[in-house]
Amino acid sequence: MNVYVSFDMEGVTGVCNWDQVNMAHADYPRYRAQLVREVRAACEGALAAGAERILVKDAHESGRNIDGGELPVQVELVSGWSGHPLNMVQEISDEFDAALFIGYHAYASSGGNPLAHSFASKKVASMRLNGELASEYLICAHAAELFAVPVVFVSGDEALCGHVAQHAPACRTVTTMRGVGPSVISRHPERTVAEIRSGVEEALKSDLQACRLSRSAAYRLEITLCDRMTAYRGAFYPGVEMIDDNTIAFTTPDFFEVLRMIKFVIY
Repeated sequence: MNVYVSFDMEGVTGVCNWDQVNMAHADYPRYRAQLVREVRAACEGALAAGAERILVKDAHESGRNIDGGELPVQVELVSGWSGHPLNMVQEISDEFDAALFIGYHAYASSGGNPLAHSFASKKVASMRLNGELASEYLICAHAAELFAVPVVFVSGDEALCGHVAQHAPACRTVTTMRGVGPSVISRHPERTVAEIRSGVEEALKSDLQACRLSRSAAYRLEITLCDRMTAYRGAFYPGVEMIDDNTIAFTTPDFFEVLRMIKFVIY
């Protein structure tokens, strides 16, 4: 069994402020340590379930948050950003049997996490896919579906876990915290680590195909930008229409084209 892992940091236990996920800030090392523990627990759970290959994508900020030596020796690590439209699931392919998302977070405009956002926190006010508010989980899970790879396990804030349950009820989740305004209520970090390890093992021993997302005949992505100038510029991307001064929309039958549009319009 081959397992793909993508991790972010805003959904890691205890995170409630941007300083804690900023490599340049004094708070960062403490929360990076918890990030490492949670990612390592996911890898250990995958190995316990019989994984022969594990590929991990460092998908937070610079993509340089974890050293490969901090993970089990069977793990390969993708660091940095290639610029490929697959973005947070770079290098995923049909060679993988399942995907795990660790430390993910609620979507932009959600009150479920003080750091809730969708890809670009300073640019995107909200994002909707086929009329529903879209998180990084949802976009990346559809990206994985391009290769028929089910996302079988997700860890992150309570709002995100509820969002996952709406789209993939069979996907196992571990809630790390609950957002309350600009604060969070977190569980004990060791409890999170233990439940990620056991949850991943259980997920990978279950019916993987039950976690796959349904494919659509067409995908319509609407993005409301914080800055109308960014929206105006994005409207010149081929196929994009302007809905109002801050909102653009793009419709296509090919989800990879959605990913390509995100890459060139937002970043």
